[in-house]
Amino acid sequence: VQLQASGGGLVQAGGSLRLSCAASGRSFSSFVMGWFRQAPGKEREFVATISRSGGSTYYADSVKGRFTISRDNAKNTVYLQMNSLKPEDTAVYYCAATMGGSSRLVTYDPDYRGQGTLVTVSS
Repeated sequence: VQLQASGGGLVQAGGSLRLSCAASGRSFSSFVMGWFRQAPGKEREFVATISRSGGSTYYADSVKGRFTISRDNAKNTVYLQMNSLKPEDTAVYYCAATMGGSSRLVTYDPDYRGQGTLVTVSS
């Protein structure tokens, strides 16, 4: 499976961005999907995960209520809608996939990881 994230950019604090991650290769609906981020000089941080059907989601406390993960299995794409952005959200955002359970993504043990997309939030 190849994953390609897009949609990053520069936004002012309080603004919104929507990231997309397009998958190719094996059946997209077979994978639990998730997003991670890594800020300069900081460790990688779990952001969100979504079940195969899209019916179940899980978020890091730092983004809960501001970010929404979703997926479109017909388009082989997972999204991350980011609202009320803060400067501390600045990071490279990566999507990831696993054939296992969501805990594999929460603990960063994915089967596949895509190239990142940079999100910069100015104050």
